[in-house]
Amino acid sequence: MTDISRLHDELVDRVLGSGGTAPLPMRRAAYEATGLDEPLQSLVDKVARHADLVSDGDFDAARAQGLSEDQIFEIVVCAAIGQADREYTGALAALAAATGETGGSR
Repeated sequence: MTDISRLHDELVDRVLGSGGTAPLPMRRAAYEATGLDEPLQSLVDKVARHADLVSDGDFDAARAQGLSEDQIFEIVVCAAIGQADREYTGALAALAAATGETGGSR
């Protein structure tokens, strides 16, 4: 396992591990950017795809659902890391296809 693979796995384990305050299914759904009820799904979509559109109102709506500041932070981090992971994985696949490599290691 390369260093970057190990670090990647540790990061994902850390954000999706048991130590969070937000429920694990909610963190996993944010990481995958799917399956959350509104208004959290809108917040996650914005974080993942249009971070410049995130507003105070998005956080107010999450608080109105009963989430704490820590839980909202965790959801946002999971959404951002999940999107970064999808982009990174896609870039590795494109690079492998362009160079004819089949490994796809990180």
